[in-house]
Amino acid sequence: MTIYNNDDMKRLFFGAITACACLITACTKENFLDKTATTDLDEQSVFSDSARSMDFLSNIYANVDFSFSLSRFGGAAGLDAGSDEAEGPLSTTVTTYNQFASGGVTAFSIATDAWNNSYTQIRAVNQYLKHLAVIPFPDHLKSRTKGEAIFLRAWYYALMLKHYGGVPVIGDTVYAETDKINTVRNTYEECVNYITEQCDLAASLLSASYAGLDYGRATKGAALALKAKVLLYAASPLFNGGAETDDAALKAIISYPTYDVNRWKLAADAAKAVIDLGAYSLNIDNDTKPGYGFYNLFQKRVNSEYIFARMEPDNKDLENLWRPPSRGGSSTQGSFPYQNLVDAFEMKNGLSITDPASGYNADDPYTNRDPRLDFTVTHNLSMIYVAYDQLRPVYTYDGEPNGDGFGAGTPTGYYGNKMCNDNVIPNYFFNVSQRCYPMIRYADILLMYAEAMNEYAGPSQEVYDAVEAIRQRAGLDPYQLKQGMNKDEMRTAIQHERQVELAFEESRFWDVRRWKIADQTDNQTMYGMRVQKDANGNYSYSKETVRKRSFRAAMYLWPIPQSEVAKSSDLLQNPGY
Repeated sequence: MTIYNNDDMKRLFFGAITACACLITACTKENFLDKTATTDLDEQSVFSDSARSMDFLSNIYANVDFSFSLSRFGGAAGLDAGSDEAEGPLSTTVTTYNQFASGGVTAFSIATDAWNNSYTQIRAVNQYLKHLAVIPFPDHLKSRTKGEAIFLRAWYYALMLKHYGGVPVIGDTVYAETDKINTVRNTYEECVNYITEQCDLAASLLSASYAGLDYGRATKGAALALKAKVLLYAASPLFNGGAETDDAALKAIISYPTYDVNRWKLAADAAKAVIDLGAYSLNIDNDTKPGYGFYNLFQKRVNSEYIFARMEPDNKDLENLWRPPSRGGSSTQGSFPYQNLVDAFEMKNGLSITDPASGYNADDPYTNRDPRLDFTVTHNLSMIYVAYDQLRPVYTYDGEPNGDGFGAGTPTGYYGNKMCNDNVIPNYFFNVSQRCYPMIRYADILLMYAEAMNEYAGPSQEVYDAVEAIRQRAGLDPYQLKQGMNKDEMRTAIQHERQVELAFEESRFWDVRRWKIADQTDNQTMYGMRVQKDANGNYSYSKETVRKRSFRAAMYLWPIPQSEVAKSSDLLQNPGY
């Protein structure tokens, strides 16, 4: 029996929304508390057909990258512009990233996607599982897609957990119009236990890897990696007894009531389980040029480092958003890196630019830096193609003629370059990238393991090895960390490595919150770089204030949308909102 053809599979992993998936949209709740009648005939027409059933599951995959209002790496700006990484484009609307930048987050104005979309997808998973027995799949495919669906449900609960703390867990229930919906928030511990149990169950049903058109589906490694990430967050200061409230009942909802160092061991063991699969490795190439493996991993649909990624067709989406105007990019969308982030990148010799021995030259600030800087940020004199045979420097100095300068094309003097393809030109039709967007990759797992082990038992050799492997791949020379560090020093080193390695991958926004340092990182003046060119063609560089960010303790968590809280007095709002 033919279950699905190649076109069906392409629809799944290249994000198309099919008609049969839309058929069920009427059967899904617009959000958690709204009741919408289901139509048995519509459900029967979908789940009695193998291709339509696969498409229904595809639609759940298609939403994994949502965090707020926009898809994770598209649209005007993401959570990088809500952190100390970047400035978003100027906007007269009340955007989520502007609210976080200004400290003006409210339950009335915050984007609702993280809540509404997650519960919509969770209900879709429950619909799928409810009908799985009658879907005309062979047994092995029923088992595998059950694992995929359970993983996706865990994914959406994990997404809400890091936004809000504990949320109502609805299990396998598919609510009907006449059902009373439970709106009482489960405790943080209950949510962690549920998600990790679901990850274990999914892992038991999924294969370690898939090839061909199945590549991109959730795997055993994806389920175990999600479990590791949830446990890492649970062990971190914000959630490991660190809730910002004096209300005991609410504290149990948004964190564990008390600190327990053993939670770090659970996180370390979970990350080690992913490592021990032996299915993943860092993408390494320092022969083409230093750090090239870091750049190239984002240009290949299939690589050894992606554990779970959003599959995409060939595209030039980021080039269109992030390139300077002279290269066909948009200055009204994208994220513009801060000088604060640029300064975090070390010199190629592994020393901080503030170290007198580093060799840093403020008059030539981008030479001999950590190779990841050029692969993450476009700056004055970055080499980018103007046309397919014309490699030219980008100029951001005051008065440059192409609209690329500070205050013209960019509010910071910089443009994003993370994951962009050197050979893709926005206004040239024929060249595209195979770029797919990483949700969890192996470098993150190594850093998670290092962090959890350090917090549990201090900087062992295993901790050094995990961090140094990433620094070596980055092209640093020497790449080794200072020997003999204590736990606090290693913590600083790991936090720094996460900042530069995972920049613009929606890590920093959450990291500074779970570490409870956002009151420092997101409560300071953010700078750009103004470049001036003299009559002799020499450049001078000076920092320029872009924004004074404001942070308050309530912003460690997101508010539950007021439109949801207003529907039920049982749904407790987060503290400070």
